[in-house]
Amino acid sequence: MSSIALVRRPGPRLPEGLVEHIEPVPVDLERAIAQWEAYVGVLNDHGWTTIEVQPADDCPDAVFIEDSVVMYANVSVSSRPGALSRRPEPAGTRSVVEDLGCSLNEIREPGTLDGGDVLKVGSTVYVGRGGRTNAEGVRQLRAILSPLGAQVVAVPVTKVLHLKTAVTALPDGTVIGYPDFVDDPSIYPRFLPVPEPHGTAVVCLGGASLLMSASAPATAALLSDLGYDVITVDISEFEKLEGCVTCLSVRVRGLD
Repeated sequence: MSSIALVRRPGPRLPEGLVEHIEPVPVDLERAIAQWEAYVGVLNDHGWTTIEVQPADDCPDAVFIEDSVVMYANVSVSSRPGALSRRPEPAGTRSVVEDLGCSLNEIREPGTLDGGDVLKVGSTVYVGRGGRTNAEGVRQLRAILSPLGAQVVAVPVTKVLHLKTAVTALPDGTVIGYPDFVDDPSIYPRFLPVPEPHGTAVVCLGGASLLMSASAPATAALLSDLGYDVITVDISEFEKLEGCVTCLSVRVRGLD
């Protein structure tokens, strides 16, 4: 079974990226590129084939490629970003998933949906209804995925940029999140609070291996104590733009 990760190199305008829920601070582009290369290196080291999507240098936030497409098995849903400045970003990703042989779908006007608002836990697809994803975007995603057996569950997102800023899921389906970021933890059948804001996001690399930010050592220790193999990366420059480890890639599984 293939494990492919789509990535997009940081562009020259990265320091101009959008910030909505935290205080803006300067971004070091050179350091960000080095951090991105280290992140991609971890994916490669753990058996992922990385495909670099065509740059979108006029879009400061294009490195956060997860927002441009939602994958459900071999079905792709090209997003329609909630921020106008990000609307050109999905075109490059759409071209790549088409080349991979994925079924193509897209969110259409007046719907908006960012991939960072979509959390898949088995056949349940949680969709954050917040500033970047509107009700019509949720409706369209439900219409596309429900015939495939997915249960699309809309959840409120009022405290952070995207749903996956607040919560992600461990390989066993447990949802982890920082309580101050989560509107309603009771939505999730199994919810584990983590002690740090940057501890909310994990990328499941395969088996018991997790990738997460080096900015959350207490959370890394917690997950290690639960039996996971935790690999940390420094993504501090992207965290200045409300990014996290999930934002920087689109994981595509099972295309064989």
